[in-house]
Amino acid sequence: MGTAQQHDRRAAGRRLLSLFSAAAVTFAAGLTFVTGAAPAAADPIEQCTPTHGAVVAVDFGPFGGGVVRGCDTTPTTGYELLRDGGFTTEGTQHDGEGFICRIGTASFNSGTRYPTPATEDCVLTPQATAYWSYWIASPGQSSWSYSPLGAMDRKPKAGDVDAWVFGGTDVGGSTGRPTFTPDDVRAGGGATPSPTPTDGPSVPVGKIDVPAAARWVSEQLHDGSHVVDEGSETPNYFLTTEAAYALAAAGGKSPALDKVVAALASGATEYAYPAGPEEAPDAPAAARLALVAAATEGDPRAFGGRDLLGDLEKNVCASGPAPGCTAKGDFRGAAYGDGQALAVLALLRGGVVPPADAVTRLTQLVCEDGSVTSILIGPGEHCDGDPMTTGLVALVLDEAGGQDAAVAKTVAYLKKAQLRSGAFPPYNGATTGSVAATAYAAQALRALGEARAADAAVWWLSREQLADGGFGFDEGAESGALYATAPAVLAGTGTSLVTLTTKAPEPTDPPTTPPTAPPTTAPPTTPPPAGDGPDLKKAVAYLTSPANLQQGRYYAAGGSTTRADFGLTIDGAFALAATGHDNDALRTIVDFLDKGGKDGEARTVHDWTNVGSAHAMGGSMGKAAVLAQVVERDPRDFGGKDLIAGLADAVCTAKSPQPDRSCADKGAYAYAMSVFGQSLGVIAQIRAGETKAAEAPIGYLAGLQHTATGAWPSLVPPTGDADVDSTAMAAMALDLVPGDTHAGAVDRALAWIAAQQLPDGGFPGAAGNSVNSAALAVQGLSLDAGKYGAQIAKARKFLASQQNADGGFNVAKEGQRGSDLRASTQAVGGSTGISFGVLTRSLEGTTPNPVPSSSASAPVIVTPGDNAGSAGRPGIVDTDGPGGGSGGGGGLAATGGQALGLAAAAAVLVLAGWGAVVAARNRRSAVGGGL
Repeated sequence: MGTAQQHDRRAAGRRLLSLFSAAAVTFAAGLTFVTGAAPAAADPIEQCTPTHGAVVAVDFGPFGGGVVRGCDTTPTTGYELLRDGGFTTEGTQHDGEGFICRIGTASFNSGTRYPTPATEDCVLTPQATAYWSYWIASPGQSSWSYSPLGAMDRKPKAGDVDAWVFGGTDVGGSTGRPTFTPDDVRAGGGATPSPTPTDGPSVPVGKIDVPAAARWVSEQLHDGSHVVDEGSETPNYFLTTEAAYALAAAGGKSPALDKVVAALASGATEYAYPAGPEEAPDAPAAARLALVAAATEGDPRAFGGRDLLGDLEKNVCASGPAPGCTAKGDFRGAAYGDGQALAVLALLRGGVVPPADAVTRLTQLVCEDGSVTSILIGPGEHCDGDPMTTGLVALVLDEAGGQDAAVAKTVAYLKKAQLRSGAFPPYNGATTGSVAATAYAAQALRALGEARAADAAVWWLSREQLADGGFGFDEGAESGALYATAPAVLAGTGTSLVTLTTKAPEPTDPPTTPPTAPPTTAPPTTPPPAGDGPDLKKAVAYLTSPANLQQGRYYAAGGSTTRADFGLTIDGAFALAATGHDNDALRTIVDFLDKGGKDGEARTVHDWTNVGSAHAMGGSMGKAAVLAQVVERDPRDFGGKDLIAGLADAVCTAKSPQPDRSCADKGAYAYAMSVFGQSLGVIAQIRAGETKAAEAPIGYLAGLQHTATGAWPSLVPPTGDADVDSTAMAAMALDLVPGDTHAGAVDRALAWIAAQQLPDGGFPGAAGNSVNSAALAVQGLSLDAGKYGAQIAKARKFLASQQNADGGFNVAKEGQRGSDLRASTQAVGGSTGISFGVLTRSLEGTTPNPVPSSSASAPVIVTPGDNAGSAGRPGIVDTDGPGGGSGGGGGLAATGGQALGLAAAAAVLVLAGWGAVVAARNRRSAVGGGL
């Protein structure tokens, strides 16, 4: 019931990388460990255990060496793990240390960093077929996953193993992976032992007040028939199906339920066939309606005049990846794991044997730890599941039959994931409960024979029920939400979508043990701010605080470096311009950029745009030019450079032949490798009055739109994905084009964006329910605020819920907690709804803030000594062995800008500064907005 809509595709296009063909060392299961030289900073390898520290391994095979591993007992980031694990690194000249271009260690060839300058100059992003790819494995996992985060953003957990491999990776990430296993390089070898499963927490038996919950659900219905979002007049069919499930579970057949079902039937075509009555259905929507019909003794083959089951059967992907299809067996357009599961279940409940490939796709979503990912991932993609999706998929696989091993694995995961309170967290690693996740897990555990664990979950749910009968999303919530209340009702009645029916169930005896006080748990440390939207004054204070804005002039690239992240700095300026809450701070930033200000490495903004050079970057020039236009400076003389002329010169006349990767196609801007970069270049040229000169870039951008959906991909050249962030940005650009030529394209884009909104108001992005995506969606939808006012209001409330006590914002609802600069800059500017095409802020009458003296210093990088390592010797070398050099490289403090996972998308991030790792379907930026 909407599991995936709590999460994200984590992904944009398809990988553009080729298989690396250089010879590599192949290792058997029983590898010989070889002692090598060790930098002093590397901790002894035996100190990294399954519960303490993390291990990193680097394969120098392509350069004549072996696999070298290191240990760091206290890593804060993947980048620190690599450096304090005994390795030295070198970034690109353009991007700094954030993009790891070379790696070396004293354990191999006297510390030489590879690739050497003879084969890679490390000026810009390396070629897609020859770069250091980043792989990860969690405790208990026996195979590698491509990291969805860059090394500076990833925070390793105890027992994790990282690997760096030089080469490339193919479309699915199934090639280019390490030739050794995580067990081969773990301290002591072997899989991480799993804790012994228990039967569930020892908590009292509780009971949900189902009649009160049903009354609350009924009160959410407009005219007693359907749900309507606040400020809207159109039905929210998704939530109306949730209401139907809840009423069916609570009271069986009734006139109230009949009225809801009739409303859903009358809107079946509108809801389940958004592309048109003769087109393929939206698979999750069709499945939801079919399940309503099945539960209420209706006919899913004639529901609202539609054969829902027949249409689902006809739209199973025969191959993939392809438009609407991640892989063979997907229901076309399902996109998420829950959509796939609901479609399979709809067929099963309708008496149809689902296609074997469709069931197999569900088993492919089961991660090594038994959790199920909410994303329809492809082979080899990073798999990180959650209890909510796991509960639903476990139920469906059990009903499908023949999947005992997969079901047992999911049950083991659920029992392990359950908190001591009886609750289940919204995502792995969270320490507080989620109502929806706990409800789904309880349904699955009860159906699969784990009554004690299910009872503990229901007891926790009973403690979360509000006085009005509803349930909120999260632990300690103070207001009800239909999306959380409906699954809680099903859990409270002991049923699930597999067995839900309006036929009266057999009576059951009530529990005899009264509930007692729950174990004390800490409340969330950062309550959401009051009000309908974020507290922008508080957010601006966060953005301009001395801890973040270096000398009031720029944001640093990460860690303790004094290198400026110019793209992020411009993002901050956009945010300040949108709010007008600190124009003096904005003036200080703009003067620094415009007057040739230098960062701690003596770089100016044009060392980032490369304007006037052979590597001039269209997206970066466009972004800087738009800032000049926003603050009424001259983009033809910004920082002493003519950015508008630079953009004109950067318009490609043809696709560049390989290996030259500067021009994606005719009309693209040089080195603008994303829709973001292309859009900003178009906006800059139009705002400069150069619409004629921008005709080819406009045409190229318009041609990237998916004709069937109205969405845009992330990458340039396009890769078939569909991305909220990029679609919003492209819509802002085309909306600025004079005339009505692109009005229809903009309308389709906005309709598609609105359809992606999640029940809590958020939008899917790389890191999950993404702050960045929600903010950009607000900007895009504000192009037609009259039509999309309700969606905008919900998104702003979501953004408010993700604002922390310090004024900053989380990257996403799921994942790592804490304020993130990139997410915060976009949240602040995006929540105002002002398009980059019209954003303006006069600096007249402002005064730049005085520049304080800097106490920061550049990080010291210490290279190990020149002791010879194990050149040419296959095997695994420990960096903490005898004879090592000194200094493994000064570990930098935690996160910086989003580093690269995928080389083709890497330029999108660091070259542009929007922090977007837009790459292969599942590497879309956690903070969005790449150039």
